Amino acid sequence: MRRFASIALLAACLALAPALAGCGGATTLIRVKTESAAQSPVSVSEGIGFPVLATKNTTRVSGADPAADAAGVALAVYPSTVQGTHPSAVTIAPSGDWEAAIASSVLMASPIRAPILLSGAGALPPASANALNLLKPTGAGQITGAQIIRIGNVAAVKGMRTASISGADPYSLAAAIDRFASAAAGKPSPDVVIASSDDPAYAMPAAGWAAESGDPVLFVSSSGVPAATASALIAHARPHIYVLGPPSVIPDSVLTELGKYGTVARVGAADPAANSVAFAAYRDPPCPSDQACVHVPGSFGWALRSPGHGYTLLNGNQPLDAAASAPLSASGSYGPQLVLDTANQLPSSVLNFFLDYATPAYTQEGPTAAVYNHGWVIGDPSTISVSVQAEMDSLLEVVPQK
Repeated sequence: MRRFASIALLAACLALAPALAGCGGATTLIRVKTESAAQSPVSVSEGIGFPVLATKNTTRVSGADPAADAAGVALAVYPSTVQGTHPSAVTIAPSGDWEAAIASSVLMASPIRAPILLSGAGALPPASANALNLLKPTGAGQITGAQIIRIGNVAAVKGMRTASISGADPYSLAAAIDRFASAAAGKPSPDVVIASSDDPAYAMPAAGWAAESGDPVLFVSSSGVPAATASALIAHARPHIYVLGPPSVIPDSVLTELGKYGTVARVGAADPAANSVAFAAYRDPPCPSDQACVHVPGSFGWALRSPGHGYTLLNGNQPLDAAASAPLSASGSYGPQLVLDTANQLPSSVLNFFLDYATPAYTQEGPTAAVYNHGWVIGDPSTISVSVQAEMDSLLEVVPQK
């Protein structure tokens, strides 16, 4: 628990870097304001981050914005304090292009394993610059020793070996990221995720899956398949294509068009929260039963219908947080990204998913023999409230078997 609190405090330190001298050096006490379950403001003691930063089953990366969230996540995944804890490369994704940021999540998968920082076209934001200074990427052999992967129109980094990926529009840039990842892996993935460029909340869960699986994320609009996406699919030589989202977001006519390039299956539900739950539970080929639903080699999808996993909560109004938090889906306790449509309430679809599948139970052997969950909460309490975090903590807690 102390480790989780330190991670979250580091994220807060990065977010407040311009105002806090000495972050990462001498201990800095940060005064934290939190909320009660009733949403009335209360104060906590100076330097104590509970329950805002961590509870017994959850950890919050409490950045003031997605760039700070990405910095905190990158350092949670790569603490970068001793040999072997630094990444080989770091991706700098554009804060002005959420599609490219989500597509860049695939670079967190093997073999590159690059965490994501966010930047505009000017200088790196303070949180990103401070995180990069700590991460000190060592250089990835699969990309000719590059330490930095620049995606689109982002700040340049002096003094580090850099690979750059460019594209004329979000579709072309996502396709270029796919080509880069395929070259690093030595071959294209047999599976591709297609997401909507029209509604980011439905596309967000693709980021975590791309980071874990190495399956690229390409984009379509409600009116059809862009030429850059079609060319990328042709390069995958008739892949399995998984369309993330309901017909109201990606119409059946687009699926018909996608069928020219491979086999097509839809994963999704009517609203962004239910859509993320459907993706978390999905597996192809289908599971024979809930009890036998696990991800196996050669299958597609999280197939999470049992306790003992990691989960990441995101606010659907912050699509960049999907890219920022994607490395958490590919490390530690692994697991899908679940999307909320409001800061102050756990959607019924997410609540029921936790009740049906996530709550662990222990037998007469006792709780020490049980499996355990862990939840990540991305963003400060204005993004996801403390009451929602507390509810998630309760739902993930191990209980006696009835």
